Amino acid sequence: MTIYLDAVWTLNLFLDWLLLLCTQAIARLQVPKLRIFAGAVVASLIVPVTVYFPDSFLAHPVGKLLFSMLIIWTAFGFRSVTRFLKMLLLFYFITFAAGGSLFAIHYMLQTQAAFTPASFLTVSTGYGDHVSWLFVAIMFPIALYFTKSRMDKQRFEQFRYDQLYTVQVSINGIAHKTEGFIDSGNHLSDPLTKRPVVICDQLFLRNWFNEEDWQLLAQANDNLDLGLLPEDWPYEFSVVPYQGVNGEGALMLVLKPDSILIEMDQSPIETDRVWIGIQFGNLTADRRYHCLLHPSLVHDASTQAG
Repeated sequence: MTIYLDAVWTLNLFLDWLLLLCTQAIARLQVPKLRIFAGAVVASLIVPVTVYFPDSFLAHPVGKLLFSMLIIWTAFGFRSVTRFLKMLLLFYFITFAAGGSLFAIHYMLQTQAAFTPASFLTVSTGYGDHVSWLFVAIMFPIALYFTKSRMDKQRFEQFRYDQLYTVQVSINGIAHKTEGFIDSGNHLSDPLTKRPVVICDQLFLRNWFNEEDWQLLAQANDNLDLGLLPEDWPYEFSVVPYQGVNGEGALMLVLKPDSILIEMDQSPIETDRVWIGIQFGNLTADRRYHCLLHPSLVHDASTQAG
């Protein structure tokens, strides 16, 4: 068996560089690219150490940990213990996630490659089988991209989850609960009464309307004519102007509830000084929440709690 150290070192330098770039991107740190590359150079030095000194201190768990700390210090510096440990753990997580994906694909394809405790090496006679080199060069960036995209999506989903609150809406004496999302971009308010507008979708609002009544409501919304609604309805409607995503002005049909109760950890908040904006459709594809809460309501709750 022949191992061409320069080729293996070049490959590992490329992989380490991608890992550190991915770590930087997920951590959202502003670090010079040259410093990231310097960290990759340090990381790739494990290859000659592993080949020429297989029993060295760096081959042991403590040595590997110290070497990893050197990599993180070179690539990202040291500002605080918390930040340093966060970057170290993130680097390990990305390495294991991407490496695990690569190993799974390798196992499925049965590519000629060797995995050592210190690094990933393509090993065969000469420079390595062309399939193994193509496998690493093509599949590792794909695995890394998949790892980063999944982590970014998980972070966004966690952010959305952290902004969810149980909301109870009472209309005409009937109360129903659903999940509400704090929309920091929702600054919609009634310009006359200054009441904030909480937007609810049709899947939730149809708890108060039968099919015929909902069709009347949709017709009134399409024509912006409240005169189409029955006079004996026990609901109070109005329209609120707003600016659409295309920058054009529009009007939203709103409904006056009896009250809205937001169940917060600090202190629940209940108010009747609010409008319900009617969304004729679903707010989200996964139907995780059905209300867009006005941020001022949450601010008022935190103020009261304080």
